[in-house]
Amino acid sequence: MKNKELLKVEGLHVSVGEKEILHGVDLSVGSDETHVLMGPNGTGKSTLGYAITGNPMYTVNSGRIIFDGKDITEMPVNERAKAGIFLSFQNPPEIPGVTLSAFIRGALEERGSKLRLWDFKKKLAETMKLLNMDESYAERDLNVGFSGGEKKKAEILQMLMLEPRLAILDETDSGLDVDAVRTVSEGVRLYRDRVGGSLLIITHSTRILEALKVDRTHVMEGGVIVKEGGAELVDLINERGFSAIAD
Repeated sequence: MKNKELLKVEGLHVSVGEKEILHGVDLSVGSDETHVLMGPNGTGKSTLGYAITGNPMYTVNSGRIIFDGKDITEMPVNERAKAGIFLSFQNPPEIPGVTLSAFIRGALEERGSKLRLWDFKKKLAETMKLLNMDESYAERDLNVGFSGGEKKKAEILQMLMLEPRLAILDETDSGLDVDAVRTVSEGVRLYRDRVGGSLLIITHSTRILEALKVDRTHVMEGGVIVKEGGAELVDLINERGFSAIAD
């Protein structure tokens, strides 16, 4: 049985300032599916992720973004988050004055969660343990003084705590050592197993994909998706590079 369509992008044209980056992107992601968006650097992959989440720096010139049957093209970023869309940043920002714990609890409350403080702290500690994170990080300002790997772990922690319906991971494994990639990958696998949400993994690497079942692969070049296929497309790119898609 085909999974219900959760996300549909239709003919999306997106600009940053005066420059158009996306030139008519079409993309469909079903519920409980893992999709991979690949392509060389600078082809528009991250732009698509930011446009889906509603980042105001990115202007939709034409096209539509449909989430769970509703047109969200003009919806503010906070409303998209409430609807269950999550983005793990390629370069997570530092937020002085707001602890990691407070940030996650505030995000949960914004989405209507009524977890009691004790229950929240217990779940947070358990989830941090799964990610091999020292519990002291919960009371540190978000990402301030964190290493690259710690920032990425904090992003995966947020994903596991918020349990979004669609998680967009933007180069989550970029710049990480082998151990950090293994931990982040395990967090992503836990999200798939426990939450059952959909994933759109933006990457030009494949290390984070090794423990996941990939349902669909999309290759982007020049601001459009030029090739689509299954997990076998990831294997082809691994063996022969992106030039293989021209064959």
